[in-house]
Amino acid sequence: MAKYSTGGAGSSASDSCELCGAENVDLQTANVAGATLSVCSDCAQHDETQSSGSGGDSGRDGDRNRKKRAAQNTARMQDATRTDTSHWEDGADYDDDQLPYLVNDYGDVLVEARQDAGLQTAELADAIDAEESDVLAVEQGRATQANVGGSLIGALEAELDVELVDSN
Repeated sequence: MAKYSTGGAGSSASDSCELCGAENVDLQTANVAGATLSVCSDCAQHDETQSSGSGGDSGRDGDRNRKKRAAQNTARMQDATRTDTSHWEDGADYDDDQLPYLVNDYGDVLVEARQDAGLQTAELADAIDAEESDVLAVEQGRATQANVGGSLIGALEAELDVELVDSN
């Protein structure tokens, strides 16, 4: 027997669930996927007009409403963290030492200038009072990933008389 009734002939169609095809069962009307069907008590759980146990939302509309509320809550949390600076370190001002735009191949330019000056990486770092790992990050073209500040770039430029900042 077909699981979905076409409303056609046959006395058994009126006694069977239009969703699962169960026969000789008590039927009730349910709205399933936008269609009004006669269904058994087992299939009645799919009725989109019945409220579910999760706050009264039902079916696809309930899922949309829950997703919408979740997105709104997430947006509120993100807005709060954008303006709330209480979680920042005391005295930290992350905008003071922004990394400027650097010239293409700034790492190669720095390596060449350091070598022309006859310095090792550690010696250059000592000369400008910086961490050797930060100088290496600049030489390897990883200034952004290493969170190198603009003050280090300025110190390197001054020490080696080289231009690393893109003036365009």
